Amino acid sequence: MAKNNRKEDIRQRSIDKAQQILLGALPEFLQHGYASTSMDRIASSAGVSKQTLYSYFSDKDGLFTSLIKHIASQKFQLVWSKPLQGEPKQVLQDLAQRILQEINDEEYLNFVRLVVAESGKRPELSKLFLSNLAKPANKILTRYFQEHKELNFADPEATAMIFIGSLIFLMISQEVLHGKEIMPIASDRYVNNLIQLVLNRTC
Repeated sequence: MAKNNRKEDIRQRSIDKAQQILLGALPEFLQHGYASTSMDRIASSAGVSKQTLYSYFSDKDGLFTSLIKHIASQKFQLVWSKPLQGEPKQVLQDLAQRILQEINDEEYLNFVRLVVAESGKRPELSKLFLSNLAKPANKILTRYFQEHKELNFADPEATAMIFIGSLIFLMISQEVLHGKEIMPIASDRYVNNLIQLVLNRTC
């Protein structure tokens, strides 16, 4: 038993150290961009030696890939860990609020900017981001729509993509593209009308 406990302690320390490095790397990538961020900067920001850094991540590409997986997984859990149960209007209302509250933060949106900026040269990174966040999210909502036959959606998967994509568009247009100054809209107003369109009824 003691031997198993020691193994578990070692494994947990390793996980904690890797997360410490990822948390230290994030502000460096956001401030300097991918190309201008060095492993020296990351080691300093994370408070570890270069030797320790390279023992966890062999190169910058592997570290950035792990960072994408970490952030996508973290955001996925925040939004989608709660089961979609109940009457569709309320489920969509609650889901929309979670998406807007948990994903709509400055650090996350800046990271999305960085992934998009790198997607032209490194399309595998944006694919990884979508595979770890958007794709499983869409599957969950699609399954909910399929289980609720009374909604009578001709294409539940496309409807799920439309709902989630519309909320992403709201955040990007308002926060990233400075739409608050050009075409501001209250999130409650946007969400209520989106749900009305999706459910094809008056909210």
